[in-house]
Amino acid sequence: MSHKPIIINNISVWFKDKICFEHFSTIIQSHSKILIIGNNGVGKSTLLKIIEGDIQPTTGIITSSHHIIIGTVPQTVTDYADLSGGQRFNKSLSQALSKHPDILGLDEPTNHLDAKNKKSLIRMLQTFPETLIIISHDPEVMNLEFDEIWHIEHNKVTVFKGDYTAYRQQHVQKEQYLICEREKLQKQKRAVIKAKQKEQERASSSKAANRDERDKCLLGAMKDRGSHTVGKKGRVLADIDIKIRTGLDETFIHKKIVPSFHLNSRKLSSAKSIVSITDGACGYKQPILEHISLHMQPTEHMAIIGDNGSGKSTFLKALLHDPAVTTSGQWSMPPKNEIGYLDQHYSTLNPHETVMQALQRVAPDKNDHDIKKHLHSFLFIKPEEWNKPISHLSGGEKSRLSLAQIAAADYYLLLLDEITNNIDLQTRTHIIEVLKGYPGAMIIISHDQAFLDELSIDRIFQVADNQLHEINI
Repeated sequence: MSHKPIIINNISVWFKDKICFEHFSTIIQSHSKILIIGNNGVGKSTLLKIIEGDIQPTTGIITSSHHIIIGTVPQTVTDYADLSGGQRFNKSLSQALSKHPDILGLDEPTNHLDAKNKKSLIRMLQTFPETLIIISHDPEVMNLEFDEIWHIEHNKVTVFKGDYTAYRQQHVQKEQYLICEREKLQKQKRAVIKAKQKEQERASSSKAANRDERDKCLLGAMKDRGSHTVGKKGRVLADIDIKIRTGLDETFIHKKIVPSFHLNSRKLSSAKSIVSITDGACGYKQPILEHISLHMQPTEHMAIIGDNGSGKSTFLKALLHDPAVTTSGQWSMPPKNEIGYLDQHYSTLNPHETVMQALQRVAPDKNDHDIKKHLHSFLFIKPEEWNKPISHLSGGEKSRLSLAQIAAADYYLLLLDEITNNIDLQTRTHIIEVLKGYPGAMIIISHDQAFLDELSIDRIFQVADNQLHEINI
């Protein structure tokens, strides 16, 4: 089945607090495979929603046939609250595919999927016969075959014809060329400065040796001629400098802003277990996990892995004293207010608050200056970002804000449920370094094996057959 081309004509998107991108034009051809990439909060999800017809661009026009059927799965699936994240995604994907869509739009589709479901999804993506538009930070998805890459950054959408591998190769080549050009420019600048200094020294020497009017006139002419030559060369180099800086901006390597946050913990006697469970069980109407035996030291880092819907998140909620979760057996853990929790669906965030208010609520003792400084380290840098409603944040921004809330206080125990969901590469890299050096107790749920491999994990438990099984590492 083929659909008529969708024409995107000079669209721009901005809100009162930010510009996402401007003057974007392209054509979406039938059966094309498109990957949208870029850092958190640049407007990727917004662009996909515009294509889907959910929202309108600030300026510009999108022309498409009314007969085109579009199926979508958003970044955060809010329906089916009783299901796990992976189960919610699979349910939403089944609904989207049941429409037999001409265009399938997926926003971070692998976020909550276990290894089995992720493999199944990737097989489907590789064979999907119609137009496919995907937003992803997942290397396995990004390295699939795509016809086009749309990269959003610096308020601009750059379109590259080809797959991500070819895009990266071109990117690296251009980056290396521009860096070499910048180094040559710096050498030329130093040569101009040196020539100018020599010209001034020669002029001063001539002035001391020649005192009559004729020599003064000659000296002035020499000085003017030398200054003109050096000045002209300097102006040429300044123009080259602007071109190189512009090129570096367009390759996304110039003046990158990276997160700088860290996490502290409260100290607890190393002789005392921070979590102690004997013959425990937890669940809802019926137990999901049984025969739990777990004793955790105050500095241990643990990971929990397992299939979607196996009970991993339910176990964390039991540790959080969640009243919806029923427990039995002997459970000993810190009070809820001494546990830092990052929920995979960001339920700890109030959508009606601003970014600033979310921090003020969890850190009432901090003044505005300290809160802004704290937010800056989590890449909330400008006043418009501090005053942005949480309901307007991207998934990656919500993840960073949830971490900012945790980092605003020192806890005995951290519970992190799918912390790598939605985050961009530079934030992911920093999170790995922060968690490796975290001095307190930490339990991480993750389907991202590469992420777990990079952390300093002391113990790994797998959820299977309604039990927690420790894996030798």
